[in-house]
Amino acid sequence: MAGGKHVLGQSKNRVFGTAKVGDRGQIVIPQEARRYFGISPGDTLLILGNERSGLVVTRPEILHDLADEILGKKDEYDGD
Repeated sequence: MAGGKHVLGQSKNRVFGTAKVGDRGQIVIPQEARRYFGISPGDTLLILGNERSGLVVTRPEILHDLADEILGKKDEYDGD
C-alpha cells in the first residue's frame, strides 16, 4: 500500500492524519484510514474514550469477543 503524505509509520500502530470537527460535530476519517480499515459509507463505528487517553474509534465487532468472554464467565459463575 502506498503511504500517503499524512501516514506516519508502517507498523500496526499508525497515525493517519487529523480530522477537524465540523459545526454539526462530524469528522471526516482520512481516506487512507478508510481504505486501510475497509470503512465504507453507512458503516457503524463505536466511539470509546476516557479523560486520560482521549477517544478511540473502532468497529463494534471488536468488543464482541470481549462481551462473549465476560458473559461466558458470568454463566460459569451462575452455574456453581
